Amino acid sequence: MKAVVNPDLCIGCGICEGIVPEVFSLLNEPYAEVQLDPIPEEFQEAVREASEECPEEAISVTE
Repeated sequence: MKAVVNPDLCIGCGICEGIVPEVFSLLNEPYAEVQLDPIPEEFQEAVREASEECPEEAISVTE
């Protein structure tokens, strides 16, 4: 699985980082960044949840 954050859509709300901080971070940019590529299996369900919960639909997930 791979996750990508569209920086043009992300508003930096932090929902994704709150759901799975092992994968998403807001430390370096005003938008979320993906820290792991590919996404380890143990975080995949949480990444799907983060993508679904994103209010701007800025997170794309590919299997």
